[in-house]
Amino acid sequence: MQLSFSASRILGLLAILTLAACSSVPLDTSSGKPQTATRSASATHPVLPAAGSGRGGYYKDDGPGDVTPDGLLDLPDAEPRIESVSTRGNRPYVVFGKKYVPITHERPFKQTGRGSWYGKKFHGQKTSSGEIYDMYKMSAAHPTLPIPSYARVTNVSNGKQVIVRVNDRGPFHSSRVIDLSYTAALKLGYIGHGSAELQVERLLPADIEQILASKASAATPAVATEAVVMPMTESAQLAPATLQPVAFASNGNASALSPPMATQLATTASGFYVQFGAYSQAANAERVRTRLLQDAGSVLPQLTVEPSNNLYRLYGGPFATREEAAAAAAQVQGAVGFKPFIVQR
Repeated sequence: MQLSFSASRILGLLAILTLAACSSVPLDTSSGKPQTATRSASATHPVLPAAGSGRGGYYKDDGPGDVTPDGLLDLPDAEPRIESVSTRGNRPYVVFGKKYVPITHERPFKQTGRGSWYGKKFHGQKTSSGEIYDMYKMSAAHPTLPIPSYARVTNVSNGKQVIVRVNDRGPFHSSRVIDLSYTAALKLGYIGHGSAELQVERLLPADIEQILASKASAATPAVATEAVVMPMTESAQLAPATLQPVAFASNGNASALSPPMATQLATTASGFYVQFGAYSQAANAERVRTRLLQDAGSVLPQLTVEPSNNLYRLYGGPFATREEAAAAAAQVQGAVGFKPFIVQR
């Protein structure tokens, strides 16, 4: 939304948002204007009342479009970068008598509250940053986070997380803390409900540097003395698809579980986990696991490397409550500098 705040945008954000899935016109990147989508909606997308139907709780003509592009659930998160704060969209402003002062400091910011999403009504319009809003990208509108900035958003009810780029202002309803793009809300699993209880955490430059360093490490070939699943022998050359997750006790030794039991442990043990990243190579995940065991092994009841979608995710847990997981994450961060995040499984 532009900082001039068109009446339609403000009223749309003030409407009772029981929004449904949007699906209309992807942007033509060459012209910056919407173009007609030709792909059909995926079966994974909720079937919801059409925009302008008078049903679904949408504001006027906001809501689902005509066609939803395929593959949105596979769209990567916004890729964080360290960017200078724009001179546009970061000045104090007033909406409906309330003054908003955008954040300009580099201190941690975290909040929890109801988050909504906005779609077709504003697709193709300018945001407060001057960029064109694309409901099929991973972006968000926030009243005070810097423009541009990046935030990790967690759906409290299911533990799903995304990273979005904040490039717009809003929402301005007292019960809403953030407006996500259609795709971000879809990936968090609340597109059909219109809103959800969300946790919003700003990614500071140090957080972004860590993410970029992890990606660079994952992209760099490394020689490991031990693979994630088995010692580095002939069998370690098996394709990733044949690997099974192995649970590691805090003493650093692989458990004696058979592969089926290890799989069950990694995929069905319920509770809250501390995730230390996702790596494209097993050796990199193992290297991080080894460091964590040396410096913070006593904090983590168990470390598990789990192959998933050609990545190796490193988890610590489970913990009975989110608070216990958060306390462990804070201890690990203090001990080794990693800043993990919490997932519920």
